[in-house]
Formats: sequence, structure tokens, C-alpha cells
Amino acid sequence: MLNRIAELEQEARLLEPLPDQRAQWNGDIQAYADAFLNSIYDRKAYETSEDYGRPLRELDVSDTPKPMETLLELLRQHQDAVGLNPASGGHLGYVPGGGVFPAALGDYLAAVTNRYAGIFFGSPGAVRIENQLIRWMCDMVGYPEGALGNLASGGSIANLIAITTARDFKNIRSKEVENAVIYLTPQVHHCVQKALRIAGLREARIHYVPMDDHFRMDAQALRAMVQTDRQQGLNPFLVVASAGTTDTGAMDPLDAIADVAEAFQLWFHVDAAYGGFFLLVDALRPLFKGIERSDSVAIDPHKGLFLPYGLGAILIKNVAAAFHSHHYLANYMQDALKVAEELSPADLSPELTKHFRGLRMWLPLHLFGLRPFRAALEEKIWLCRYFYERIQTLGFQVGPYPDLSIMIYRYVPPSEGDANAFNERLVEYVQRDGRVFLSSTTIDGIFWIRLAVLSFRTHRREIDVCLDILQAGIRAQQESLHRSVL
Repeated sequence: MLNRIAELEQEARLLEPLPDQRAQWNGDIQAYADAFLNSIYDRKAYETSEDYGRPLRELDVSDTPKPMETLLELLRQHQDAVGLNPASGGHLGYVPGGGVFPAALGDYLAAVTNRYAGIFFGSPGAVRIENQLIRWMCDMVGYPEGALGNLASGGSIANLIAITTARDFKNIRSKEVENAVIYLTPQVHHCVQKALRIAGLREARIHYVPMDDHFRMDAQALRAMVQTDRQQGLNPFLVVASAGTTDTGAMDPLDAIADVAEAFQLWFHVDAAYGGFFLLVDALRPLFKGIERSDSVAIDPHKGLFLPYGLGAILIKNVAAAFHSHHYLANYMQDALKVAEELSPADLSPELTKHFRGLRMWLPLHLFGLRPFRAALEEKIWLCRYFYERIQTLGFQVGPYPDLSIMIYRYVPPSEGDANAFNERLVEYVQRDGRVFLSSTTIDGIFWIRLAVLSFRTHRREIDVCLDILQAGIRAQQESLHRSVL
């Protein structure tokens, strides 16, 4: 047995590379990252491919080790040169992840040190860092001292935590779900719908509140709906507002919704995953009036703070309610109770196994300070407004004036024809060009093109390139139609 143990140890020690090997791999990775970043402004935002990265699927895991240079070359050709490039300033289609450089360094350190950030006993420093970041965000939205929450993987889990907490706090048991009422608008993010299903609220009554012509929730209509539902013996318990919708960037009237929530004792949740960090821009704070009166807020640092994908947050006033919904203690974890100066993330979320994702946020915020983040956010607002004005000079119709940094627009050809099909082809033209990436949405049967400006690398240059490509796309379609007529 001892001989076998010794043999296995020799094999297993291959997992611990020596300093020279680590230095070589670090150098290879750093060179790859530098080459990517040094060429980022010349790279396309969207790359088409004939094989769509298929060679990566053909690379089997085996007993045979492979050289780092081989693996990096596969990534260069078949990962980082195919599909969307969310690191590009030309990524104007979806609300992009960011990727400020120090965030990657934070992730690197978190992986190397492998601190367990789920329970205070396991890593007091990691939990203090994450909880302090949450307290800073709570203070930003105007929550009182004592509010807390959790750093999650993104808005989907953040919204799920809030909805689960609201369900339990309002005592919505399984036998009562059919009479429970939830209020949304058709513009709420689809992850809210998904969270309702996962939380066991599939059979609840979801009532869609009418919107104004800016796609914002009509608070007076909400009040009337809640009152009617109460009179009919139903149990209204939750209203979900949006602080920046994904389709149009609209800001619901949070203060007016808070009035209704307080009058009827509803749990008031705000999905601010996209728009929340615009609170850092002083001129925009009036748009958020009333967010401080909510019970919970979902907000994504991987959006408004330009961090890599994988970092959302849920902020909750009633921490005891979140604890009640998510706390569980197994016998084998009894030692974890010995030290508990901070609430543990595992007690406020579905996650027990939790990597130290907070370091990717903590390091950039302290290295840069808040000032450049504020400047970048305000720049995105002005860039969206600039595009809103310029696109109309090219003959486009526009949706509502942008509340934040997302807007919708479409081109209606002067000649008769299907405008929806024309705009769909226009989006395809932009995506084939690849220098910028745009996406689309359909609202009430109308096909709209979206502009989402939220990359720290998006500046006026990228917006002007986008305008030039759209103009060229219109000409190309018109010339194609002219040739087909001839």
C-alpha cells in the first residue's frame, strides 16, 4: 500500500508546477492577453465563421498533456475570433459585460488563493470585502444601515433571491399560490418570469400593468388593478418595477409605484440590473427617486461598473426575511458557528459553494477610484443622446427619448414594402460588416433596432462608425431593390 501511495504521489505532484513552469505559463498567458488588448480597437465586434468553433469540440480530454501554445492557438482561432466580442467598444447590441483590466487580476488572485467566500468562518476577509461592497451599493440606493444582500452570478439569481424572499415574507404557501397576484409590465426582463417559475409561482396570477407611451409602468393603473384584485378576494403581494428596461432603457416611475406598494403593503422589488449604477451620475439621480423606498433591488456590477460577466447583486432591506428564506445549517458545518461577526453569503442566497467573486469588483474600484466610472457612465448617456439626434437626420424613426443609454429606432423605406423585413435585413447587414454589433427587438408587432451603449470602450468614434454602417446599409438595400426592379 505504501508503495502505491508513493507512486500515486509522484503522478499527482504533476498538478503542482514548479516555479519555472509557472513563469513560462504566466508569460504565455500574459502575452496572449496583451495581444488581445493591444488590438482591441481594431478587432470586430462580431465575427462570422464557417465552423463556429467546431475544432474546440473535437479536442478530447485525454491522458496526454498538450502544450500551452497549442491550446492558446485554438482559443485564438476558434474562441476569440468567432461570434460576439463583448470586450469591444463596438458591442452596441446587448447590455455588454465590461472587462476593465484589474478585474481580471482580481479573478486571477481569487482563483490562485481559492478563498471560500460562502461562510465567514471559512474566510473572514473575503466575506468582509463582499459585504462591504454590498453595503456601499445599499448606501448608493439610499437603503438604511443594516440592509445587506448578496453578490450573485448576475441579475437572474439576484432577482430569484428577491422573489423567493418576498414569497416567504408575504407567507405565500403552495396552497395559496393561485390567489396570489404579482404585478409586472410586458417590458420586465424575462429573467423575472423565469425566477417566478423557479420559485414555485407559476400558478400565481401575473397581472400586466399598462404602460405609457414611453414604455413606463402606469402607476395609477397599478393602483386601480390592486384595488380591484383586493375587492375580488385575491392576494396582491408583489410588484416588480424596472430601473432601465432591456428593450428600451425605460425607467418606471419608482416613487409613484412605491406609493401604491405602501398603500397596499406589497413587496416592492426593483430590477435595476442594467440601470442601477447610473445613480453615480448626479444629474440622473432624480430618475431614481423612490428606489430607496423599495424592499429589494437587483443591480449588476458586470453591467454598470464595466466588470466581466458573472457579477450581479441583490440588495435587501429586510435582512431577517432573506435569512429566513435561505439559511440552512448541516451537521457537518457546526464549526462554522464558532465565529460569525458578519452574516455569511450562504445564509442570504441559494449558494453554499461560492467562489470569491467580489475581488473582481473590489480591486478595480480601489485602484481607479469612482471618478472614472462616473465619467464613463455619463459619457454613455451623452453618446446615446448624440446617436438619437444623428440617426434622425438619416431618415430613421426613433422611439422615446432615451432615459438612460438604450434606445430603439427603425427605418421606414419611402417606397412601399415591409418595413419590418427591411430593418431585419439592415441588422443582418450590420452584423455581416462586424465592426459594430447591433441587436433588435419586436414590440407590438413592430421590428425595432436597439442601441445599447454601456461598454467603457465605446466612445464617439464607435458611434460614428455605427452611423456610417447604417447609412451604407440603407444604400445597399435600396440599390438591391432597384436592381431587382430593373
